[in-house]
Amino acid sequence: MKKLGFGTMRLPLLNADDPKSIDLEQFIKMADMFVERGFCYFDTAYPYHEEHSEKALKKAVIDRYPREKLIIADKMPILRVKATEDYQMYFDEQLKRCGTDYFDIYLLHNMGRDRYEKTQRFGGFEFIDALKKKGYVLKTGFSFHDDAKTLDLILSEHPEVDVVQLQINYLDWDGAVAQSGKCYDVAKKHNKQVIVMEPVKGGTLAKLPDRAMQLFKDFYGSQPPTPASLAVRYAASLENVKMVLSGMSSLEQLEDNTSYMQDFNPLSNGERELVKKLTDVLKSSIKVPCTGCRYCLEECPQNINIPDYFGLLNLHAVTGKKTNMYYQRFSMNHAKASECLKCGLCENICPQHINIREYLEEFAELYENG
Repeated sequence: MKKLGFGTMRLPLLNADDPKSIDLEQFIKMADMFVERGFCYFDTAYPYHEEHSEKALKKAVIDRYPREKLIIADKMPILRVKATEDYQMYFDEQLKRCGTDYFDIYLLHNMGRDRYEKTQRFGGFEFIDALKKKGYVLKTGFSFHDDAKTLDLILSEHPEVDVVQLQINYLDWDGAVAQSGKCYDVAKKHNKQVIVMEPVKGGTLAKLPDRAMQLFKDFYGSQPPTPASLAVRYAASLENVKMVLSGMSSLEQLEDNTSYMQDFNPLSNGERELVKKLTDVLKSSIKVPCTGCRYCLEECPQNINIPDYFGLLNLHAVTGKKTNMYYQRFSMNHAKASECLKCGLCENICPQHINIREYLEEFAELYENG
């Protein structure tokens, strides 16, 4: 099976301001090109496009191709589950929306420390395992946005899952927030196949800043590939990666992605060196020189999650984007940045001599008041 999957969370729209206005005609053309070029993996989820992605996938793909020729992945919306019986209700609705009687891969959606406890309480893992035993799904797992320690805990307690879907890209590989590299290593340790999401980091690695783009052109010469192609191939080159998802919004994007993934070649040594250089350029705009030693947490009387908050501040400096989901998880059982007492105990112990109080104010303005 070819390693490129069609992610249906960024489908073409008739109205850019209305996520429900999926351009079905354009989607059909894209799906046809995708299948004609030998690809078969489609990924959807209950909330995508304000609950219209699954229905569009049925019309554009599942109704038009033999089911056994397709790999369909869907996800249980665990955020919405309020009681154990909700699992069956949502699953039945998803089968109907997609027009299928089984899913090839079925994941608990967007797992993290905040949703794990609730999923444990309501029996979410037991539910998807029962689906597998009854033949309603062929493989089970979960998509994940949190740190490697939490991932290790979940996989240790639920070795029965088959796959884990992780955010992996070269910018996040050594990052303090998504922890792509550490999470990949945990999945590998537990012998789980990895499905990659966000290989281009929401478009960040498709439009490189000028200095990075010059390095890119210098390496490839007069007819360089797209920066997105390097990012997707980077993720696909990893040993335990089964599939790399791309949320494609146009025929042009699909044509580009399928062109280099049709006969996939892993990154060369030279390209790996290029990735390191590009990463250095992108990270040169990092704001806080925090190494994540966490000494400050030992001293903070408010238990403010200083290192992880600074990781989010640095990510915003590099990409210009806020990630509220990670803030919600990083602030679990911790005080907000605005609750800082200005006591300075953290600064007294910081090996990097960071003006922590000043950066916490900036973080609070961005995430709590912004």
